[in-house]
This record gives sequence, C-alpha cells and structure tokens, in this order.
Amino acid sequence: MTENYDSWDAVIIGGGAAGFFGAIACANAARQGARILLVERASRVLQKVKISGGGRCNVTHDCLEPKRMAARYPRGNKELVGPFYRFGVRETIRWFKSHGVELKTEADGRIFPITDDSQTIIDCLRKTADQAGVKLRCRAPVLAIRPLESPGNTTDELSGRPAGKEAETVFEIDIKGGDRLRARRVLVASGGTRLGSSEVLPESLGHDLDSAVPSLFTFQIDDSLLEGMQGLAVNPVEIKVQGHDLASEGPLLITHWGVSGPAVLELSAWGAREFFEVDYDFEISVNWLPGVDLEAQVHQLRHHWGGRQITSRSPVESIPRRLWQRLVEAAGIPGDRRWAEFSKAQSRTLIDQLTDTRLSVTGQSTYKDEFVTCGGVRTDQLDLRTMESRQISGLYFAGEVINIDGITGGFNFQNAWTTGFLAGQAMAEGL
Repeated sequence: MTENYDSWDAVIIGGGAAGFFGAIACANAARQGARILLVERASRVLQKVKISGGGRCNVTHDCLEPKRMAARYPRGNKELVGPFYRFGVRETIRWFKSHGVELKTEADGRIFPITDDSQTIIDCLRKTADQAGVKLRCRAPVLAIRPLESPGNTTDELSGRPAGKEAETVFEIDIKGGDRLRARRVLVASGGTRLGSSEVLPESLGHDLDSAVPSLFTFQIDDSLLEGMQGLAVNPVEIKVQGHDLASEGPLLITHWGVSGPAVLELSAWGAREFFEVDYDFEISVNWLPGVDLEAQVHQLRHHWGGRQITSRSPVESIPRRLWQRLVEAAGIPGDRRWAEFSKAQSRTLIDQLTDTRLSVTGQSTYKDEFVTCGGVRTDQLDLRTMESRQISGLYFAGEVINIDGITGGFNFQNAWTTGFLAGQAMAEGL
C-alpha cells in the first residue's frame, strides 16, 4: 500500500521574520515552478514583527561595517562577521527599499519604516512571499522531521526530474492532525528554543543545543531609593554588576518594578546566562554621572551656588530634581543644607552616592513583549556560509533557533534577515 504525501521542494518551519525571509529567498532563487511551503504553528504569522519596537518594527541598526555590527551580539559576535559580509545591514536596507518600504534612521541608530507602523513590514513580507509563489499554512504545528535517503539514478518524485548519481536526503514531516509532508529541503526557523518544538526538532535530528534562558529583560528592584520615582529617566548612566566583569552605559528608566531602559537591556543580554545561574539575585552599582569630574563640579557649586539649599534644584540636567533629592537623602545629607556649608566629608559621601549607588536585583521581567532567547542550535554544527546543518544535508536553520542573539536596537531582526536569506539562497540550489 502506497502512503500519500503532500510533496514539496522546500518546507520552511516558522512564520516569523527568518522563516519568511528564507522562504522568499528560496522561491526567488529556485527554478520556476518550485514548490515552496511555509508552515506556522499559530493562527497568525509575523506576530513578533507586529509587536516589536512598540508596534513600529525596529528593522535593523545603522551599522554598515560587519565587524562592528557583529560586536553587538553577546552570542554570535564572531560567527556573524562572515554572514554580514554576504548579506548585512546595507543589503537589508536595499532589499526593503526595492520592495517599496522606505526606511528612516533615528538619532540612536535604530532603523524603522518611515510609516512608524510594523504592519508595513508585515504587508511587504506577505505580499513578496505570495508573489514569489510561496504557499502558507497556519495552525500546522510540526511534530517530527525524519530524514530519508532517496536512491540515486532514479526519478525524483518531488520534481519529476532525474535524481542524479548521488543519493539525496528527503524529509518526512509530520503535522499535528495526521498530515504528512515530504520535502527535499527543510529550513527550521521556529524561533527561540524556549518553545518546546523549537528545542525538540533540532535535538531529534541529532543537534546539540545550548540551553535556553531569557535575554533582554528588565531588573526587578525593591528599594526605597526608587520608590515613587517611576517614569523618571536618566541618560547616560553606567551600570556595573558586582562580582562580575559586566558593565553597560546608556539611558536608564525607573519603573514600577525596578529599572529598565537600553543600559539595563544591554546588560541583561550580555549577562543572560550568568544572571540565570544566580537565579536573578545579584547587586548592581549605578554611576548616575559617568565621565563627570564630580570633585570639580562640587567645588564649583560651593562657589557659585553657595547660598542655595542643596535640594532646591538638581545641579545637573540629566538627573531629575525628585531623584536628586532622593540621592542627597540617601547620602545622609540634610535637604536644607546649603552648598557653602558642605564639609569635605559630606562632599565625599555625596560623590560616592552619585557614582556608586548599590541596588539589589531580585528578579527579572520580560521587556514588553519583545522577549529574546539566549541559547539554541550550536553554531559549530552549522555551515555559516549557508546555514546548512553539518550533520544532515538539505537541513537548514535560521533566526533565533540558532544560539545567536543581539542587544536591543534592531540587531535580532538583522540576524533573522541575514540567516534567513543565506539559508533560502542555499536551499534553492539544485531545486
């Protein structure tokens, strides 16, 4: 009895940024009429694109030099240099513009669609995939992938052409509900391995994974210093982790539950595994005025503002008055003390408070809905020129399922565009 299969040239698993980009690249590079299918477990595709950047979609970052760009990835900073030379930021910008999406660069280097609407990116990807002939199937969780070896010197049942002398791997793919697919190429772009299927599928195919832990998260802090300060921002600050060689500098935002902002998110990415190992229980030191000669600053304030009370106003633009008052209080200095009355000991105490505020972190919270996973398929098990598995020919990986992740600012999407494009192009060869 012959089993019935729905046969395809290539099947892409995962309807996110990497999956769509891989499917489009494959369809455009393959022979005319190649059958390309993208399957997504959820009812909708590109949902992370939808919510990213506060609904604006931070497409990439204005960093055209591959080595500098790759340095923004805590996992993947060496591995991505070569791929970025083949398809990097410049190529991404050119691709979207050629498909009708105008982009803009903001002061901090983040690049968004000029519409400030992530739906612009979604519409572009869906329209381009449709025009390229990619078929889409939602609500189709993949349960298993089995590589089979097709015999050489036969007619390929998927393309109707001679298979050639060399045997080729053909894949059986089980879909929840009992459906079964066959494909000559498979791209796994199923997202971070925090999702069960994203972990199970690569492992079932003989790949080792680095365990998944959260990246890009905010710090939970319960400290009287921050009480009532929610919504206040300070830019820049320097944050150091006590007992670790981890530090970052940039804007900090005080929230209802602790601290957030780019400085915190960057630190969370670089220390993702270390923080997980200590169960998010650690101490940070905050320098509220990095790069400022505070001894000279205090000396000038005593001279020019001698008759003013120290808490009458913040002497530095970057620190809001309410927070300044709280920092003075934390230094043990009476709020009605005047600058001219400052002793050397009090000056030293205030400087220490401003440059080394200690705060205890007691947990982590997901940054909005833009969760990112540290971990995934180990890069040494992939050919990073093509994203093909070194264990199984015809099997490819792209996006967050690989152990590559970047800091906030468009870097994780660039990883998706780059690895998806390279995988899609490579998959198309011989189809």
